[in-house]
Amino acid sequence: MFFPFRGEIDRSLWTVSVTAMTTGTSIGRRNAGFYTELFSRWAPNLGHGVSEMGATKSWFARHAEAEARKDRLSRSDRAGNVVGLIAILLALWFFVAHQTSSTGFFTSKFGQTEAVLFYAPPLLSIIATAAKAAVGRKNVLRPLDVAGMILSFVALVWVFAVFPFDFSHLADVLPGFLRFLLQWISNDFARGVMALAMIAVPVVAVYTAALYVFVRRELKS
Repeated sequence: MFFPFRGEIDRSLWTVSVTAMTTGTSIGRRNAGFYTELFSRWAPNLGHGVSEMGATKSWFARHAEAEARKDRLSRSDRAGNVVGLIAILLALWFFVAHQTSSTGFFTSKFGQTEAVLFYAPPLLSIIATAAKAAVGRKNVLRPLDVAGMILSFVALVWVFAVFPFDFSHLADVLPGFLRFLLQWISNDFARGVMALAMIAVPVVAVYTAALYVFVRRELKS
């Protein structure tokens, strides 16, 4: 069928198509340019983050190397372990005296489970400290330190929930002229210290475990 305006319509459609293609191409180019510029600005920041991660790893590796060089205990280190051992024994005697004298520091909530959890961590610490002084090496006994920290965390969580203590009697086993050293410690203060310890102990345990792995690798190499 003859249509008098067909040629003009075809030319118009062709013009619109070319314009759309051209416009689409220019938009695509502008978008490509936008993403290229965005990536060029973001890429250095990504590299900076990666370099910071590398720096962190290299710092820990350097720290592990330094610990590997100091793995053997000197005489002063062994003497420090002996002093620490005496301090732990005195602390144990202090609390055993409370329990045997029935001063009131341990309340009726202090049952067999609480006693086991209360005394097990310092006893394990005594074993670890004595072993370090005898063996003269640190890294080989770090797993024992980690085990002690895990046990301490469990004990802290349990006794924090039960809280079988009355800190108003904490100084009762001391001579009268020394009681002022501990009489200021209240139950609320003790709970605060225990709460902080429940945060710090797991962090130190993870750090010690990682240090053990890295130092062991350094000692083997």
